[in-house]
Amino acid sequence: MDYENKDEGYFKNLRPEMLSLLPKNTKTVLDIGCADGSFAFSVKDTSNAEVWGIEYMEDQAFIASKKIDEVLTGTVEDVLIDLPEDYFDVIYLNDVLEHLVDPYSILKRLKSKLKNNGVIISSIPNIRYHKAFMSLIFKKDWDYKDHGVLDRTHLRFFTKKSIKKMYNNAGYTIVSHHGINPSKSIKPWIYNILFLFTALDMRFLQYATIAKK
Repeated sequence: MDYENKDEGYFKNLRPEMLSLLPKNTKTVLDIGCADGSFAFSVKDTSNAEVWGIEYMEDQAFIASKKIDEVLTGTVEDVLIDLPEDYFDVIYLNDVLEHLVDPYSILKRLKSKLKNNGVIISSIPNIRYHKAFMSLIFKKDWDYKDHGVLDRTHLRFFTKKSIKKMYNNAGYTIVSHHGINPSKSIKPWIYNILFLFTALDMRFLQYATIAKK
């Protein structure tokens, strides 16, 4: 995976819209793909929870280890075995699942790491976001980028509907599922005239999901 060529800002996203989804009285949190620990630290600072992270990039994992309680370095597939069972109130997957070869089996494996009332909170890019969707429809183009919905490191692509299906098939119950980071452009509304306003999901860059086991 070509993460070495990402600019520094890629690893420093605080994600306030995801922090706002953190349940009250959370005691233990795992942030998968924690990068330099900026988001994980904001979770710890907000909740005073014990916060763990998993990070693939060694340099970013080292930085994160100075900010939070525990950081495991490696791929999520390899280090899951090192995580305690029935331990976490919350597992965050902020723009992670689309980078995995098999996100479906990872979700199933993560269930054993959650407490009985624990939840997974994820954000996943929306492939029907208007810029990607209309480029495909009108320009007949599928052009990978350095960031965004068509980030060249993405291995899987999702819609609002397919995200729900993935969680349901993995045995989770969805608590909340909604679009986040809506476009400020008027274009999605104009495009929707063509679809009789049945495609307003193209307004959202990502979908945020809360699911319990």
